[in-house]
Amino acid sequence: MDYKKLNVWQFSRALASKVYVRTKDFPKAERFGLTSQIRQCVISIPANIAEGCGRRSNKDILRFLYISRGSIYELETHLFISLDLNLIKPDVFNELNEDILECKKLLHGFIKYFKKRLESGYEIEE
Repeated sequence: MDYKKLNVWQFSRALASKVYVRTKDFPKAERFGLTSQIRQCVISIPANIAEGCGRRSNKDILRFLYISRGSIYELETHLFISLDLNLIKPDVFNELNEDILECKKLLHGFIKYFKKRLESGYEIEE
């Protein structure tokens, strides 16, 4: 399976780029704090989708998709905290949050697909 063709991977990769741009003006004092945490979890989303696809079994793919899902929720929480601390403006938060919600939907659908494949005993195709 070519993960690069997956909508969820493409969308999460675009989200990572957008988040990097939106956090570049965070205070220098947060460089190793919140900024770093936000950036680590957002790049974890497409990275774990790719790693799961490289594992070549439905069970392994699911495990990495769940890790990606956890990273989305972590990202969402960090952005709420950033909003609470006035590090991002409400309109920027809303824009990113809409993308997070869309990414959650895409990932949920992909997880559902692989759960069905796992339950039915079908393995991924080359």
